Amino acid sequence: MTTSLIVWGLALGGPRAHAAAHATPAAHATHALGNGSVTDPNISYVGRWDVGSGTAAVPNWTGGYLQTAFTGTTVKVRARDAVNFYASVDGGADVFHAGVRGTVDLTPRPLPQGNHTLRISYRSGDTVFQGLVLDPGAGTTTPQVQAKLIEFVGDSITAGALTDRLALDSYAWKTGEQLGMRHTQIARSGYCLVGKDGCTGLATQFFKTASTGDRNWDFSRYQASAVVINLGTNDIGHGVTGAEFQAAYTALLRDIRATYPNAVLFAVQTLKKRYVTETKAAVSARDSAGDAKVS
Repeated sequence: MTTSLIVWGLALGGPRAHAAAHATPAAHATHALGNGSVTDPNISYVGRWDVGSGTAAVPNWTGGYLQTAFTGTTVKVRARDAVNFYASVDGGADVFHAGVRGTVDLTPRPLPQGNHTLRISYRSGDTVFQGLVLDPGAGTTTPQVQAKLIEFVGDSITAGALTDRLALDSYAWKTGEQLGMRHTQIARSGYCLVGKDGCTGLATQFFKTASTGDRNWDFSRYQASAVVINLGTNDIGHGVTGAEFQAAYTALLRDIRATYPNAVLFAVQTLKKRYVTETKAAVSARDSAGDAKVS
């Protein structure tokens, strides 16, 4: 699977696409300047963000981030209490801002006058984005983002639990970055494939806006080009039988296909090699149903 995924990714552009995603093209200036508000169309939200209030954007699940481009020499972000986030300006290192509040200056050393890029990823705590503050006369411009998006589905391993930077240190985030694609992580520690014995099952929760709650996600917001599923590590501790697991996995692949008609689906063997036979059988069932984009 790893080799197939990498080869497939390189066919989409690989490192060149990665470089393009962090470029700072002057062409941005041809678009109308945005005001940096939550509803600014020049801000691209990657992941399952709730922007319904119009004044605050909330990233659901893990690894959600936003991208934009802007003019001027400085950029600040409006935050509520106890916010932890990473910010990358002009494709530079992700700088950690811990426990910040109010208006947070992301450029204490002013940038050269011109066009710049920004990416913000929230870590934990009060994960609410309330907009940007830019120089007088400056504004946001349309960011250059990769058209392809890869979605990772899983538990703590996919979420990056116990790593220093959580989502940013996960295999999911790093794979997306290496392939030069936008990436999402529909994952949470302790989650299962099958909802049983108190464990939340991603066979159903995957289709929800957040990791808790029952509000359905609006899949018209984005379409994944590929989905990587890494599930089964936790199910064994909740009494999930092989037959239950296989049926749920087959149904999940079927339902994701209905949601993402053109995506390539990858079913990953878990690191602890649990439910391997059942996972392969689910893939075979989809193959037999005529789905040629599942492996």
